[in-house]
Amino acid sequence: MPQIPSSVSRKNRIQGALLGAFIGDALALGPHWYYDLDALRRDYGDWVSDYTAPKPGRYHEGLPAGASSQAGFILALTLRSLVERKSYDEEDFCARMDRELFPLLDGTPMAGPGGYTSQSIREAWRKRHAGLPWGQVAGLADNTEGAERVLAIAVRYAGEPSQLARHVSSNVALTQRDPTVGAMTLAFAVVLGQLVNGVALNGDLSGRLMGMVKSGELPFHTVTSGALDVPQGAEAPLQAGQFASPDALLTVSSIARAAHDPGVAIEPASKVGLVYGLPCAVYHQFPAAYYLAARFQGDVEQGVLNAVNAGGQNQARAMLTGALCGALGGLEAIPARFIAGLEKGEEYLALAETLANQAN
Repeated sequence: MPQIPSSVSRKNRIQGALLGAFIGDALALGPHWYYDLDALRRDYGDWVSDYTAPKPGRYHEGLPAGASSQAGFILALTLRSLVERKSYDEEDFCARMDRELFPLLDGTPMAGPGGYTSQSIREAWRKRHAGLPWGQVAGLADNTEGAERVLAIAVRYAGEPSQLARHVSSNVALTQRDPTVGAMTLAFAVVLGQLVNGVALNGDLSGRLMGMVKSGELPFHTVTSGALDVPQGAEAPLQAGQFASPDALLTVSSIARAAHDPGVAIEPASKVGLVYGLPCAVYHQFPAAYYLAARFQGDVEQGVLNAVNAGGQNQARAMLTGALCGALGGLEAIPARFIAGLEKGEEYLALAETLANQAN
């Protein structure tokens, strides 16, 4: 297992998580959404190792190497809102979506900044376009669109888990109303927050998260006692705002154990897409990101490049993996060439530093 320096500061972890996400997103811009892995190799060679431009007729056509997709655009929008308001301000976030993003969309997939608009954002745009208020525009898309933006909220409130849970859940619910998607997205955000705080990504992490459920810091309902032991006494009733099961919190430690179990082999690591699934849904994407982050820990380069070269919805996979690995290794773990080649890299660095200085 790669060794992470104990001297990595919390500020550097926050910056690393945010830059890791932007870099993962941009690295997959060219080879995005190849479900035919032979076609991916024909177009980009045996190994994608840096930023590339999309091929004609592909997603994001016309954008230069190093540019952000719409996921990166929305992450930057969320980050600017957090920085300028000095906290999570949902009214400001929604106003920015109305003012900065929605006028650039037309409701079709292949339109808008970044060259592609996800299903959940298209649904929200249509409902806002029809006059519905925020709070009534969420859809049932099961993608990681919400997770890709709330990672900024997660690192901002990493020191306040109950606030993290409240703000992340509220923000995700603006565009995605499936409770399973909400639970899995919040679990990812909580894991990211713990890594920012310096907690190890290993087989013990889920036990720590379950302790936070028992203490009331995280809004998940649970029946078992201790470390998933036999229930003791009467079951506590499910409370309003709680997710029905804490299972999403248990995934990360199982996968972390598998990543370092000699009896479990995914070789090369880029085959993770075939193991957990190439599509967009949260139940494919989060496990793959957890696996790559657990295997490569703070090695951002190896984590994101294996995510990219896995194919399929590699942009989300690389963005989420980049955030986790960046939180583990800090800003210093990110290769200089990735920052230099990232369009708007200096702006993203400045925003990340300001947020890190504001974070609780």
